[in-house]
Amino acid sequence: MTKIIQVSLLPKGTLFYCEARDISVGEDDYVVLLDSAEEAKIAKVKSIEVQSPADTLDGPIMKVLRRAEPEDLAEDKQRREAKMLAKCREVSISLNLKMKPLAARYDMGKCQFTIFFRAEDRVDFRELVRRLRHFSKARVELRQIGPRDEAKLLGGIGKCGYPLCCQQHLTNFASVSIKMAKEQRVALNPSKISGLCGRLLCCLSYESINYPPAQKGKPNPGEKTPLPENEATPESISGGSSI
Repeated sequence: MTKIIQVSLLPKGTLFYCEARDISVGEDDYVVLLDSAEEAKIAKVKSIEVQSPADTLDGPIMKVLRRAEPEDLAEDKQRREAKMLAKCREVSISLNLKMKPLAARYDMGKCQFTIFFRAEDRVDFRELVRRLRHFSKARVELRQIGPRDEAKLLGGIGKCGYPLCCQQHLTNFASVSIKMAKEQRVALNPSKISGLCGRLLCCLSYESINYPPAQKGKPNPGEKTPLPENEATPESISGGSSI
């Protein structure tokens, strides 16, 4: 007797039988299979209560190589996302859609792709979704995001030389205004006070609450101010330092 199990090949969900040999697996486990083209596939175990001679099944059956490790699942997920993103870009161009597909995320449990994109205007992507569903045999959801969310999604290195705050620890985007830059006496140069997203740097809001009280009572640059034994004219002033 050959140990036969029933699995579902992702993402199509088609049920078929395969030979598990002496590999210990349970229902809802993920396994690595070798198909007829000698290509490794990830499948989900649906039933292990199948005991039948292999020769009673129609045609050749796949064999389980091993239980899928986290590395196998991560590699498979990354491969599916890259393939879906490339297909989305291809189809959106063919449909002449004014959009920029940014990233695809695959949920193996739900068998669903979520594709994030940027667009200046509203996009009718119904035909795009239809074609992508047909291509992937999975559910597809498209989400339009703004420039800050794009930076958070794709990541990068900020002007400070560190990874972007929005990708590292920020959970919400604080309201940032040009007033904060003025209070901190930062040069109002767009290239210096803007992040990769093109919006004002989030870090301008980190200490903004401290600057008004720290600067209260301090003279403006060029304004003479008395000292115990003389007087001075400050050339520049920062929020947290004295003359």
